[in-house]
Amino acid sequence: MKSFVVAKSAGFCFGVKRAVDMALSLAGSRVCTLGPLLHNKQVVAKLEALGIKAVNSVEDIPGGHAVIIRSHGVDLETHRALIERGLEIHDATCPCVKRIHEIVSAESERGGLVLLFGDRGHPEVTATASYAENATVFSSADELEELLKTNPELADKRLIMVSQTTASRNEWDKCVKISKKLCTNAEILDTICNATNFRLKEALELSSRCDLLVVVGDRGSANTRGLAMASPKAALIESAGELDCAGLAGYERVAVTAGASTPPETIEEVVLKMTEEINATNTPVEEAGSGESFAELLEQSIKTLNTGDKVKGVVTAITPTEIHVELGTKHAAYIPLDELTDDPEIKAEELVKIGEEIETFVVRVNDVEGTVKLSKKKLDTVKSWEDVENALDTNVILEGIVKEENKGGVVVSVKGVRVFVPSSQTGLPKDAPMSAIMNTKVKLRITEFNRARRRVVGSIRSVQQETRRANAENIWSTIEVGRKYGGIVKSLTSYGAFVDIGGVDGMVHVSELSWNRVRQPSDILKPGDKLDVYVLSFDPEKKKISLGHRRPEDNPWNRFTASFKVGDTVSVKVVKLMPFGAFAEVMPGVDGLIHISQLSDHRIGKPADAVSEGDTVTVKITDIDMERQKISLSIRALIEEIEPESIPEGPDEIVAIAEEGKTLIATDIEETE
Repeated sequence: MKSFVVAKSAGFCFGVKRAVDMALSLAGSRVCTLGPLLHNKQVVAKLEALGIKAVNSVEDIPGGHAVIIRSHGVDLETHRALIERGLEIHDATCPCVKRIHEIVSAESERGGLVLLFGDRGHPEVTATASYAENATVFSSADELEELLKTNPELADKRLIMVSQTTASRNEWDKCVKISKKLCTNAEILDTICNATNFRLKEALELSSRCDLLVVVGDRGSANTRGLAMASPKAALIESAGELDCAGLAGYERVAVTAGASTPPETIEEVVLKMTEEINATNTPVEEAGSGESFAELLEQSIKTLNTGDKVKGVVTAITPTEIHVELGTKHAAYIPLDELTDDPEIKAEELVKIGEEIETFVVRVNDVEGTVKLSKKKLDTVKSWEDVENALDTNVILEGIVKEENKGGVVVSVKGVRVFVPSSQTGLPKDAPMSAIMNTKVKLRITEFNRARRRVVGSIRSVQQETRRANAENIWSTIEVGRKYGGIVKSLTSYGAFVDIGGVDGMVHVSELSWNRVRQPSDILKPGDKLDVYVLSFDPEKKKISLGHRRPEDNPWNRFTASFKVGDTVSVKVVKLMPFGAFAEVMPGVDGLIHISQLSDHRIGKPADAVSEGDTVTVKITDIDMERQKISLSIRALIEEIEPESIPEGPDEIVAIAEEGKTLIATDIEETE
């Protein structure tokens, strides 16, 4: 053996350390443990030497003694018996185990049927099952499949599936697949301990890089056995005395890990013996690339945490209610979902991934239970305040969402920090309502920052002005006739619309807004409308741009000339009366003039004597001026075309012709009479 490496996660987990520390703190007093405190003969022997003996039942507890509930917990009936005896109870149940008790109890009360994966007879499994009115224990994926197939009625019931904290991850994953396949209403809660899962992953990773994996721990420990069974390269020993140093000579590199109930001194004895065997001049006990000694790693693993600390950890599990984080300390660290993000629509899996590093903020440390509550949201807020303060010093542009309309302005949420923007700095026109920008994303600069008063002021307008200036320079450097822009209508006049094309305003004359007749721009547009435009002409010196909107390919004149010719008869609508005649719409966008002399076959004083606006009349196209795009129409030409022989000879024929819709000449009718 040339070198070896020790797993960072080797040794006591937080739950075991908490239980041992609790027992040691009671040494010297009259106390006993209900069952072995943990599955490690060395620790149990040490406690007995200190006067803390294990008893098998409530009846065996000597009078006047306090009792320690071991890390695996006790069943509900036993716990009630302890209370009935009036004993002083010190509960060393692992917080992870206790959390499963709470889940099982709550779900059972709601009518759920509990399926518990674990080793039958294991004290943790026995204790957990007692908190459910109806719990079924299974120890393998095959057993679960047989259970569900034998009892098909379970498939449609509300099932709650949980696991022993030290169960096999691989076997649990198989169980999950089976339950999803065979059950329609199963709620699967991953309750395998973070420390167990993390320890196993690290052991497998080390095993892949080494020739031998030495697992140190009691053979009665479930998680120790799980480590040894996970790798074909593993060798299980309970102490340094079992280490076959001669046998290590055939291995190039060796990895060392230990079960969660293995005390640090046992691991240290193994490490020292291996070090002596290879006669190392440098400390060979190190995690790859870390250079930390075993003692340093051990010290780091039991370091204390304080509220307000910023800590980094690795995400080990994501459940429906919280995210589990391994901090490298002997604590169970978790982030409640409401401390992950403010957005209820975002799923935890979208923000964090199992195995990735995450930085969080310590909200509460419970050394009694060995838990640490973390908050990603609070850390983000703390960091956001720093980012916002730095933005004031560096003049950096920030982005946020307008959340509230406040007196005199709006409130913008920037990375969770409330930034007040006065109405004069919103970038809105003077009389525009603040609601116009509510719930929109905006860019702004910080103009005032006071952490003590928690007051932050910003300006949207300054960013808009700067952006507008930059855009204007770009537009004037690239502008050309015919270039197209997507614009926003800024204001309207009686003769046209001013359109912002991204930093520069141009004017679209009313005649360029549509091929159809438009009386005034406000009939078809309003400020804020989007409008596609193109450049008709521009003057860089005067900073003026003339824009067009109507597309040449939509020109109705082209459609007219393709469909009509001089001499055609067409029905038209009178749209406007003038002293010299009447304009009539031949087709949408194309008008023709019926001169006053062509409105009738006899002299009239004014066009209104013959037609009214809105009338539909039949006319003849008498001229088309292609160059000036003008059309001449005539009613008189149609009247004069009536043949003399078609003039009726008597009143009966007059009625018949009138019914046919023919136009009669008044003088002819008089002559007939």
